[in-house]
Amino acid sequence: MSEHLEELRAKQGFICDMDGVIYHGNRLLPGVTEFVSWLQREEKRFLFLTNSSERSPRELQQKLGRMGLDVGEEHFYTSALATAKFVASQAPGCTAYVIGAPGLVGALYDVGILMNDVDPDYVICGETNAYNYETILKAVGFVQRGARLIATNSDLTGPSETGIIPACRALVSPIELATGRPAYYVGKPNPLMMRTGLRMLGVHSHEAAMIGDRMDTDIVAGIESGLDTVLVLSGCTAREEVQNYAYRPHHILNGVGEIPG
Repeated sequence: MSEHLEELRAKQGFICDMDGVIYHGNRLLPGVTEFVSWLQREEKRFLFLTNSSERSPRELQQKLGRMGLDVGEEHFYTSALATAKFVASQAPGCTAYVIGAPGLVGALYDVGILMNDVDPDYVICGETNAYNYETILKAVGFVQRGARLIATNSDLTGPSETGIIPACRALVSPIELATGRPAYYVGKPNPLMMRTGLRMLGVHSHEAAMIGDRMDTDIVAGIESGLDTVLVLSGCTAREEVQNYAYRPHHILNGVGEIPG
């Protein structure tokens, strides 16, 4: 075990999920402060790559700051940014009906995508608390009339301070079912997001590790991108669930606090 961990510690770059790895809601998880201090002390390249689309990088930076962690804004990349980049590359200057939080709306505005609740080119769905039957009706109508359906990520559930809660895929599924049209999911494990993350990190895939709490997004994304993978049991996945998958993480740890040693 220690030999494998030494190999992990020797990596130059780390791509790290946030929810269930760094925090639950507004509660920092055990060992995270020591892990981030180790990354900075050892001058590792690191990126927090989150499927959550609710917050901007600056808001994530401030959130960690309130928890006592000093991390630069350049160390964050979200599914909202990845979604905005993808849609802008597909249809510059398009319009969208958005079911999502300010982090998603802001990312779309920043690349020139305008909001439209009459005849949008896209319906874009992310996590939000402002989700109701009326938004589903509108989204279904737009998709039926030709709008393309995009979702920021395929997470069905996510960890919170109060337990497991519905995430993006749970919110977009009623629209898919009612229209018969599958959404295109941009976040992990989509290679689009992983490739961007590796470019931002500035290291080759074999010199990097992916740390996450989900087998179906974080771990499979790391494996398919050629990274060593670390599953932490501090989020959505229990150790006994790993055997349900055809692939395995390189390391299984209770939390990121075990990495520094």
